[in-house]
Amino acid sequence: MALPLVLVIALPAFGAAVLLLGGRLTDRWGHLLGCLTVAASFVCSVILFITILGRDASDRQVGLDLWTWFSTGDWKVQFGLLYDPLSALFLLLITGVGGLIHVYSIGYMEHDERRRRFFGYLNLFVAAMLMLVLASDYVGVFLGWEGVGLASYLLIGFWQYKPTAAAAAKKAFVINRVGDIGLSLGVGLIFATFGTTSFARVSELTSGASGGVMTAIGLLLLLAACGKSAQFPLQTWLLDAMEGPTPVSALIHAATMVTAGVYLIVRSQFIFEYTSDARLAVAVIGTITLLMGAWIGCAKDDIKKVLAGSTMSQIGYMVLAAGLGVAGYAFAIFHLLMHGFFKANMFLGAGSVMHGTNDDVDMRHYGALRKAMPVTFLTFTMGYLAIIGFPGFDGFWSKDKIIEVALTQNVWLGLCALFGAGVTGFYMTRLMLMTFFGKSRWEDGVHPHESPKVMTIPLMVLAALSLLGGLLLLNDWIVDFLSPVTGVAPHEEPPLPAVVLSVIAVLVVAVGVAIAWMVFSRRDVPRTAPTKVSVFTTAGRNELYGDAFNDAIIVGPGKRFNVGLAAFDNGFVDGGAMGTASAFRGLSGRLRLAQNGFVRSYALGLLGGAALVLLALLVVNLG
Repeated sequence: MALPLVLVIALPAFGAAVLLLGGRLTDRWGHLLGCLTVAASFVCSVILFITILGRDASDRQVGLDLWTWFSTGDWKVQFGLLYDPLSALFLLLITGVGGLIHVYSIGYMEHDERRRRFFGYLNLFVAAMLMLVLASDYVGVFLGWEGVGLASYLLIGFWQYKPTAAAAAKKAFVINRVGDIGLSLGVGLIFATFGTTSFARVSELTSGASGGVMTAIGLLLLLAACGKSAQFPLQTWLLDAMEGPTPVSALIHAATMVTAGVYLIVRSQFIFEYTSDARLAVAVIGTITLLMGAWIGCAKDDIKKVLAGSTMSQIGYMVLAAGLGVAGYAFAIFHLLMHGFFKANMFLGAGSVMHGTNDDVDMRHYGALRKAMPVTFLTFTMGYLAIIGFPGFDGFWSKDKIIEVALTQNVWLGLCALFGAGVTGFYMTRLMLMTFFGKSRWEDGVHPHESPKVMTIPLMVLAALSLLGGLLLLNDWIVDFLSPVTGVAPHEEPPLPAVVLSVIAVLVVAVGVAIAWMVFSRRDVPRTAPTKVSVFTTAGRNELYGDAFNDAIIVGPGKRFNVGLAAFDNGFVDGGAMGTASAFRGLSGRLRLAQNGFVRSYALGLLGGAALVLLALLVVNLG
């Protein structure tokens, strides 16, 4: 297994190196190389998955130490890889969905003169995420973590000639650095506590650590997860990141960056199981974010930002599940996989809509697109049914399990999750009605048309996965498969039978769908957003004032502090240094007047000095 395990990362990394260093020589075929490397990595992932599929739970883990990365004292960090059920599923998601996004990008970026560089960045993104989920050590995770941050910065700001894109890339990079501080401090505290950062060794030693230390580590890792997974209070970068090309949005939201925080929490379950306070904090943050994202999704008119708010909300469900402990870890990963399928489907579907409408993102300028773009409409509909939890589709199986476990563990968190499902039904139905139904509201000169097959075939594959993903829950397969990593949860009876809870969840979603249908299908949608709206809509349009809060609490005081610090530096530090220099310059200016260049003056001074010395000696002797 060593060779395919290494090749999984090495192939996209090689592709990135060739495309980014090869220059113009690779312009004609660079996009094909980018797709080929990820496809080959997917084949390796499938081979690895088949290899461990039939093994016993105790034998589903393969470790590979490649070399000693660095050592100091008794601490040695191996550059090693860990392949187990958790990383196996992530590999299939990253390379499978990532590969489809690469193929889609051939058509989407066809006329971009920097397409070869774009594919190089995509390969770098995939390679960094693979490093993150395959590392056997927290230091290795940190390497992939930073690689993902770099790649996202390059891709979000790919069209850097647009000031909004450049600003969005910088914003994502800076906010993620806040989360990265949490990871670096968390890893440092892990090493200080256990003397190692290896997953295996930390897992063995956690029972001997104090509860306070474990809580501190858990909260620091949660801070890291909030940055990468756009959870409250570090969520404000995610909607701005829609400035990047649409395939980037699909890759970030479905297969790479925002899933990293969920992975970190589940991978660190041996830490969170020893701190109920940190687990509660994780669950509360996830619940807050799932409601915030749903709220934002109800108010936005930009199709990509509606989907971005949706991602915040769906990742919130995963974080909530991870905060529920052993009972929720497997379902957090299950929903993560299902979300990867239907969210990639919908983001690429949104890109197809933009492709056919001259890159317009305003849903108020759409309408009646189902006839002009039938393939995009049908595939997008499959994603829509999956995300709202229509019976039989992916979200029905994964989201309902999270709601069920949440109601069992904490009824208030469960009710919030159930309410969020209803809101999801509302804003996603609003998106469908404004985009594909009603009267056409296209700009003059816009002639919507279906996208080429290189873009629609990935949509078809993802649409099928949006329907078939629930098969992973048959006989609790995914729960049993992940049990070596997530543990086995004790059986707890939900407050109501599971079938009843599913019926209630479907009814709640149906209410949200019905409200949206009554509001947006009975009257024409104005092409210009109304200015007189409710306070809730205003707050949603302003993304719940997250940026305003950051400006008031962090950016504004930070600027004033820097201005004051600069004034202190200029006035006191530099002033003191310059004042001292000026004083000596003035003194030297006066002393040099004594240097008149006449020998007789120097001789007289020498004679006077000698006389003073003799007088002093005489006084001393006489005394």
